[in-house]
Amino acid sequence: MDRIQELDSRFIAHTYGRFPVTLVSGRGSVALDEQGKEYIDMGSGIGVTAFGLADEKWAEAVSAQAHTLQHMSNLYYTAPCVRLAELLCEKTGLKKVFFGNSGAEANECAVKVARKWAQDKKGVDFGTVITLKNSFHGRTLTTLAATGQDHYHELFQPLTPGFVHAEPENLEDMERLLKENKAAGILLECVQGEGGVVVMSPEYLRGVERLARQYDVLLMVDEVQTGNGRTGRMYAYMHAGIRPDVVTTAKGLGGGLPLGACLIGERAQDVLGPGDHGSTFGGNPVCCAGAVSVVERLDDRLLDEVRQKGDHIRECLCHAEGVRDISGLGLMVGILPGKRPAAQVVRGCMEKGVLCLTAKDRVRLLPALNIPLPVLDKALAVLREELAADA
Repeated sequence: MDRIQELDSRFIAHTYGRFPVTLVSGRGSVALDEQGKEYIDMGSGIGVTAFGLADEKWAEAVSAQAHTLQHMSNLYYTAPCVRLAELLCEKTGLKKVFFGNSGAEANECAVKVARKWAQDKKGVDFGTVITLKNSFHGRTLTTLAATGQDHYHELFQPLTPGFVHAEPENLEDMERLLKENKAAGILLECVQGEGGVVVMSPEYLRGVERLARQYDVLLMVDEVQTGNGRTGRMYAYMHAGIRPDVVTTAKGLGGGLPLGACLIGERAQDVLGPGDHGSTFGGNPVCCAGAVSVVERLDDRLLDEVRQKGDHIRECLCHAEGVRDISGLGLMVGILPGKRPAAQVVRGCMEKGVLCLTAKDRVRLLPALNIPLPVLDKALAVLREELAADA
């Protein structure tokens, strides 16, 4: 065990099952450990480093802002925060943005928006939020309650009340819960990332939108992992052509700094007033300056390239030995191995210089949106070897 790993074991809470690799630097889609070994990064910090490691435009924007004004209370205006909100509203048609520090905080804001909107409109009893089974919405007590996976709940009872979970791809079950509960909103992922890269069909998403309108609840979409170009659209809900009332996002938005956003549409844009919500670091000028440098580059050309690279991955792996199934959208890919568990495949790839992720029983790929094709192909060659290897 190297010195860093030893100190980590002594002083950092053991909440992560870390790999025995200490990374010290990187450029683009290649990271280096302390021995100088190179690793192709196919995880981008779980979808965070949208334009790769040490991206020059991002680093320049962050550095310039850090040398100007690194933080200021939300009692005052700052330009990067306003510019980022303007960009997000222009690209989505949504009307207002609340900035926080993470996806969980963005989802907490969405729940508050839905409950205050429903109580103002329909009465104090209307607070239930319907989410999907197999979903993942965060690790705070409230977002754990929203998460539709029992094993996340077991150690942390009692959780925040007011959440029920519908069967995915089952409109009858969604309507049943809307009838049985005094609902404020529906919160779902278009692709369940932590749930195993499970894609909701456009037909299902459009059906949920119809039910949300019929039963007069807010339709909220969690784009924490799927957002900011990851699936080949600005946000994944755009593949289905639906119009959510609330969209939450984080991860790739900040490009490597902690930043979450809750985007609020016309129906609920005026629900939150002064004092109703807040976040000390939300809208931090440095984080927002980095995010502006990311969002400004998410144009049609780049999004088309993301879709093409996603198609390339699927074409390369769909008939490969040891592959049972491939799921996902764009550069959010889940591969179900046929010969040995996903964790073994990921470890084998790491030993050969490729960093991948898992999502339940799948190998998960979330490379940088601008990963060069030769680098991607080199990583896929290693992945094919590991997928074909016997247990």
